[in-house]
Amino acid sequence: MTPPGGAGAPNRAVLTACTMLATLMQSLDSTIANVALPYMQGSLAASQDQINWVLTSYIVAAAIMTAPTGWLTTRFGRTRLFVVGVLGFTFASILCGLARSIDEIVLFRLLQGMFGASLVPLSQAVLFDIYPIEQRGPAMAMWGIGVMVGPILGPTLGGWLTQNYDWRWVFYINVPFGLLATAGLILYLPETERTRQKFDWTGFAMLSLALGAFQLMLDRGSELDWFASREIIAEAILAGIGAWCFIVHFLLARDPFISPGLLRDRNFVIGTVYIFIVGLILYATLALLTPYLQNMMNYPVLTAGIVLAPRGVGTMLAMFLCGRMLGHVNVRVMVIGGFALTIYALYLMMGFTPDVSESQVIISGFLQGMSVGFVFVSLSTVTFATLPADLRTQGTSIYSLMRNLGSAIGISITGALLISNTQANHASIAAAITPFNRALQSGAAAQLWNPLTAAGAAALNAEITRQAAIIAYIDDFKLMAIISIITMPLVFALRTPKVAADPGHAAVMD
Repeated sequence: MTPPGGAGAPNRAVLTACTMLATLMQSLDSTIANVALPYMQGSLAASQDQINWVLTSYIVAAAIMTAPTGWLTTRFGRTRLFVVGVLGFTFASILCGLARSIDEIVLFRLLQGMFGASLVPLSQAVLFDIYPIEQRGPAMAMWGIGVMVGPILGPTLGGWLTQNYDWRWVFYINVPFGLLATAGLILYLPETERTRQKFDWTGFAMLSLALGAFQLMLDRGSELDWFASREIIAEAILAGIGAWCFIVHFLLARDPFISPGLLRDRNFVIGTVYIFIVGLILYATLALLTPYLQNMMNYPVLTAGIVLAPRGVGTMLAMFLCGRMLGHVNVRVMVIGGFALTIYALYLMMGFTPDVSESQVIISGFLQGMSVGFVFVSLSTVTFATLPADLRTQGTSIYSLMRNLGSAIGISITGALLISNTQANHASIAAAITPFNRALQSGAAAQLWNPLTAAGAAALNAEITRQAAIIAYIDDFKLMAIISIITMPLVFALRTPKVAADPGHAAVMD
């Protein structure tokens, strides 16, 4: 087993490259299929509701299966689990590309999420072990490039592959990365000690029930009119029961599913709250912008991907700078600066209309990408600064779980609000439209939007729907800005790290 702190870790560069490949592959697949969804929908003869499960099934499966990573590592060994995860993810990607029905691709995406769930926390734990404490800031910057840039560059790569080849290549692209990562891990990653530790199946089952039922409620709520539907009520009850039972079991069990030591670490608790918000804002923004560019602004799929690419550039630049600044600039300052950039970028997006220029979309995306880079690297370092080495793998799995859970909830909530707010805005705008409205009685409007003719009424209704959707998108961006503002004060509860002499802990606090 590689000693904590990275003392004498051999083949560090190769292991870093392999873990980066695994991380990039898993995180890329959370968004690479976004721009290809319309093509999948047509090819697989699926409804809009069905095709959305291509995204949510992957995210939910990854969220649920991330939590037991710590126990699986202890029971089977880190190298063995890492290799099985990479190979399983690669094989599931091939199956996704070969899918011939919506049921098949949703099932194979579930497998992708299950096998890929351990890749991000394992890669983070490996980098913590093979690098000494003073080099963990730059190491987390490199790791963060894979975790955060993957989702941002996903739509660009997915758009290019879809337009130039076929949507199936958004899954086949994982094969060479998976094989390279597997070879490197088998050859150079030393195995850890294995112990027969008892697994808390009750806690895991209750947590899975809570997460799965809650996600179903969010995904189907807008379609079934929320709590007017018995199905939604049943899912809400199941989610509440699962969450309650999990909490009670955690408080009473001798060896609970989540180690109590994690919750006693203040930095870890605050860091997981922050990464939940980062996941919510990042993934929800991408899930909103992709259809906005394609449907509201009529961008081709490749152009939409290219316009979103500067987010990745901003993230990589910020991560590089943050890795160099850690140890010289207070972590709290970098987190606050990152959230300030997020708020400003969302403020710019609140002014979006279908006539907004490409430069404005690129600038706001670049700024938000930079904000994610600063926040993510700072958080990834300070969250585990006081966590004992024996809790590190479990801690990284819970950290990844909260990021995935935030992204799943963010996508569902913003999507549901988009639909409901569009309907409400449509009703509000339509109430002011009458044949006596002077704006409709002269010029081109009188011919195009004449409510007294069938064609004019249809065109007018389409324009009202378009305007209602624009306002709904703005409302979603505003909500995420408000969440960012509310979350910022938590940064003052973080304890800033100093290098520790004890390898059992990552750092001591000032």
